[in-house]
Amino acid sequence: MTDKKDPEKKKVNKGTSKEVFGYPISIFFIVVNEFCERFSYYGMRAVLVLYFTYFLRWDDDLATSIYHTFVALCYLTPILGAIVADSWLGKFKTIIYLSIVYAIGQVAMAVSAIHDITDTDGDGIPNNMSFHVALSMVGLFLIALGTGGIKPCVAAFGGDQFSDHQDKQRRTFFSVFYLCINGGSLLSTIITPILRAQECGIKSKESCYSLAFGVPAALMVVALLVFIVGSGMYYKDEPQGNIMLDVCKCIGFAIKNRFRHRSTRYPKRQHWMDWAEEKYDKLLIAQIKMVLKVLFLYIPLPMFWTLFDQKGSRWTLQATTMDGNFGALVIQPDQMQTVNPILILTLVPIMDIFIYPLIQKCGLNFTPLKRMTVGMFLAAIAFVCAALVQIEIDKTLPIFPSTSQSQLKLLNMGNNSVTVRLPGNDPQELPATTVCHLTINTYFIFFRFSSLMIRHTFTLWSDTQKCDFTMKFRFGSAYTFIINSNLFSDCLKSITPIQDIQPNSVSMALQIPQYFFITAGEVMFSVTGLEFSYSQAPSNMKAVLQAGWLLTVAIGNFIVLIVAELAKLSKQWTEFVLFASLLVAVCFIFSIMAHFYTYMDPAEIEAQFKKKGDDDEDDKSKRQRPEVEMVKRCSVNSHKEDDKQTRI
Repeated sequence: MTDKKDPEKKKVNKGTSKEVFGYPISIFFIVVNEFCERFSYYGMRAVLVLYFTYFLRWDDDLATSIYHTFVALCYLTPILGAIVADSWLGKFKTIIYLSIVYAIGQVAMAVSAIHDITDTDGDGIPNNMSFHVALSMVGLFLIALGTGGIKPCVAAFGGDQFSDHQDKQRRTFFSVFYLCINGGSLLSTIITPILRAQECGIKSKESCYSLAFGVPAALMVVALLVFIVGSGMYYKDEPQGNIMLDVCKCIGFAIKNRFRHRSTRYPKRQHWMDWAEEKYDKLLIAQIKMVLKVLFLYIPLPMFWTLFDQKGSRWTLQATTMDGNFGALVIQPDQMQTVNPILILTLVPIMDIFIYPLIQKCGLNFTPLKRMTVGMFLAAIAFVCAALVQIEIDKTLPIFPSTSQSQLKLLNMGNNSVTVRLPGNDPQELPATTVCHLTINTYFIFFRFSSLMIRHTFTLWSDTQKCDFTMKFRFGSAYTFIINSNLFSDCLKSITPIQDIQPNSVSMALQIPQYFFITAGEVMFSVTGLEFSYSQAPSNMKAVLQAGWLLTVAIGNFIVLIVAELAKLSKQWTEFVLFASLLVAVCFIFSIMAHFYTYMDPAEIEAQFKKKGDDDEDDKSKRQRPEVEMVKRCSVNSHKEDDKQTRI
């Protein structure tokens, strides 16, 4: 048994864990918990935009806006989770309580997708859509609170389980932890679209979104139970206070103090944070300066996430207008997202083992900030590819009526052809048993529809007679069936299918290049950015920069919904080009900022301030009171020299 001790209080903690091959058994429960939780989150998110579009019947812009609002909330709530864990409940209790909230949210989403609850007439369409919308919004809010709240806690809690002599095992744990994230994401984005494509219901059979949300809900319950089972083995560090609150208080005091001393009669200070010296330690101020220097570089970064997270919204909606038939394999539109985690697991080792060492051998100084710049440019290329694909799709789509038009369907079910004349339109010749579409100007708005079904069997019956009719449907197609009166005497010949909308003809394989470029950009931008942030952060402020990094993801998703609601571009490909152009412009700005950035060694800077602090204490013990006052009066100038030396 391994007893864990609190390094600050030097007390034996109640949590004990056996070791297997040098690893605490307790981490097994944490790894399984993370796998199930990521399966739950990404599985639900994979089908979310289609749920908005085809179940709640929202238009593409509204579905995209709500989707990115949800993702943004998922990356805002980690700040709240970190504060609660560090200042109040501790990591263990925070994970437990917020996981319960998380599970309730997933269950609410599954219930909201059961159309039979309000489908009183049995036509497959809920009669009280407000109930489903309200319940789903409550569910998404709880999920955002849960997944975001535990995000900064689980990985850190796993690292707490290792003793000081287990650095190698701790590094291996984080590698396995990262694989669990991508493994859960990969499996869930394969499985939940398959579940969604099933048909379920009591009164009528519809796409089974309730099952697609229900399985992730069950996995979240499993994640919670697994984590609770290992409770007695965990090392549970007590909350020590939140450094983020200290940072905010220090910054607030510096701003307030600078505002009070804005008169020209007060001497200027090298950095505006120096105005906090009257109340806060110089080491803390120096650490905050380092953090602010990195956070300044974060300003352009949200635009990358603006593009990146659209693979779950705009790109999924784009896939619904494409053909997912690959011969023996049929891909659902929301399953295309699996390309991302597959490429991540492939590209990360390739970059680390081959690409980066090769660039280094060529004598190129490929710094982290240069990698991030290239990653942003690759993401822009991905959206150029998406625009080119969209142009090809637009060539094959039917012409739908505009907001000032409607569409009239004419059916000739007789044996002879007829001529139809409508005011303002050319005469239309309708042969026997055909359908004709006419677009006429009007002030009414007609809805459009499409099908995601692949194969369906219809059964028509009357008393003891029945007729089974099976037909394969391709993505995006729509049909009208004409049934003759002698149905039961000659079943198959009595049903005449007429194709109203041509099936999608552009293959989903054309999306692979854009997924490749966006994933390559993610590897160079996101992975490198996390490494850069960690290396440039002071020892006690890693979490502060992590919170800042997650905040850029949230802001990026807010930018998507702003553009989706305000731009109102008539063509989707023009929106893709707009986003690509914005990212190229931001990429140029970031490259200039990166050029003037000076890399820091936080440990060296902290050591200098600690050494200076020790020397000051020795000097104070040797000096008389008047000399101490003289030092205080000269402290501003002496601090300037220190700042120059440390480049803060």
